[in-house]
Amino acid sequence: MEKFTAGLILLSGVGSVFAIKNGKGITPPMGWRSWNLFGANVNQDLIQSQMVGITNKDRLVNGVPTSLLDLGYSDVGLDDAWQLCGDYTNRHFTYHDETGAPVIDTSLFPDFKAMTDYAHSIGLTAGWYGNNCICEDHCSTDDCYQQDVNALVGLGFDSVKLDGCGKQLDLQKWSDLIDATDSSILIENCHWGLTVPNATWCPWNYYRSSGDIRASYEYVLSNLMSTVPLAKQELSTPGCWAYPDMLEVGCQHGPGGDDDPGLSYAEARTHFGAWCIVSSPLILSHDMNNQTVTDDIWDIITNTEAIAVNQAWAGDSGTIFAESSRQVSMVVETVTELGGQGNYQETTFSVSDWQQWAKRLPDGKSAVLLMNNADETQEVTLRFDQIPAFVDATIGDFEVRDLWARADLGTFSDSMSVSLESHDSAFLVVTVSPKL
Repeated sequence: MEKFTAGLILLSGVGSVFAIKNGKGITPPMGWRSWNLFGANVNQDLIQSQMVGITNKDRLVNGVPTSLLDLGYSDVGLDDAWQLCGDYTNRHFTYHDETGAPVIDTSLFPDFKAMTDYAHSIGLTAGWYGNNCICEDHCSTDDCYQQDVNALVGLGFDSVKLDGCGKQLDLQKWSDLIDATDSSILIENCHWGLTVPNATWCPWNYYRSSGDIRASYEYVLSNLMSTVPLAKQELSTPGCWAYPDMLEVGCQHGPGGDDDPGLSYAEARTHFGAWCIVSSPLILSHDMNNQTVTDDIWDIITNTEAIAVNQAWAGDSGTIFAESSRQVSMVVETVTELGGQGNYQETTFSVSDWQQWAKRLPDGKSAVLLMNNADETQEVTLRFDQIPAFVDATIGDFEVRDLWARADLGTFSDSMSVSLESHDSAFLVVTVSPKL
C-alpha cells in the first residue's frame, strides 16, 4: 500500500512566513516517542522493536494490510535516559564530558548509528532528545551545544526533541547550529508552553503549548485548551505547529504513576479527534508490540479520514467555536518555570461541559468535533451557521459525514443534535450547498 499522502497533496506549496526554513513539518509530524509509556526504561533493543512494530502490516485498514508507517507515522523517537549520568567536571556537567561531548550509556545503547541506520533501512526516520531532564546538565557553553549537534548529525538522527530541564535553553542557537550542518533535521521545542513563537520568530518545527500530558481525561482537556490562544493568534501554522504533547491513546500505568490511569475507549477517540482537529502533531506512545492494546485502539489511530483532517491546511489550525455555559472542574499539575525538573504546582481549572471545535478544510468543507466533557450522557446540538467556515455563507443544506462511523449521516437544514456518552465525541465533516 502506498503511504497515505492526502494531507500532503492538500498542502502543496504552503508554508509559514515566520517558520524555520528547513523544509520540515509542513504537515503536522506523525510518529512515535518512548516517554509516555516507557519513561526511563529504554534501551536499543526496545526502540528497534518499536520500529519493527510501526512497520508491520499484520492488520487491515480499509480492508488492506497496512502498517502505521503507511499512514504517515514515520518518525520513531527516543526520549530521555540514553545518557550516562555522572560528574564529569567541577561545573556540574552530568552527561557532557570536559570537552562538551554528550556521554552515551553504551550498556543500554551500544551503537546509536546502527540504530538509526536500521530505522532508515526500513523506511523510518529516527529521533533523538536533548537538554535532558534525568541528571539535567548545567553546561550551557558553545562547546556543549556544538558537540551535541555534531553527535545528532554524526549518529544519523533525523529529528530532535529539545527539553526544558538543563541549561541549554537557547532554541535560536540550537536552530542556527543545526542549520549550519546542512542537515535537514526536524526540531521539537519542548519548553512546556513557556517558549512560544511570535509573528516573526519560530526557529523550530513544532512546539509544546503545555506541560506534560498524563493518561487521564483531565490532562487531555487541560493540554488541549492550551492551543486555543495560539490558534487565535495564528501561531500554529505549517512548519510551526502548536503541540499539546504526545498521544496517550493506548497508554496506561506510565511514568506518571497515579496520574496515568489510562483512557477509556470513548476518551481515547475524543483525545485523538481533538489532536486531529487542532492540527497537532500525532505522536503515538503505546507499546507497538502489545497486541491486545494495539487491537483495542487500531480503529482510532488508523482512521484515515481523521488523519486527513489533521494533515489538511486551508488557513486554519482549528479551535473552539461554541461551548456550554456549564462548567466542569478538574485538577492537574502545571509547570511554571524552565530549568531543572520545572516548578510544578497543582492547579484547578474549569472547562465547559460540552464543546464544539472546528477546522476549515479545502473545497469549502469544515471538520467539526463535538465533545461531551460531563460525567453523564447529554445531547449536544450543532447549529451550522455558527461553524466559522459557514457564518458568512448563503446558507442552504448541509451534508454531514460521521468520521468515527465512516458513514454519511444525510442532509440537514439548520442544526443537528447528537447524544454523546460521558467523555465521548462526534467527529464530523460538514459540506454546505448554498441556496441558489
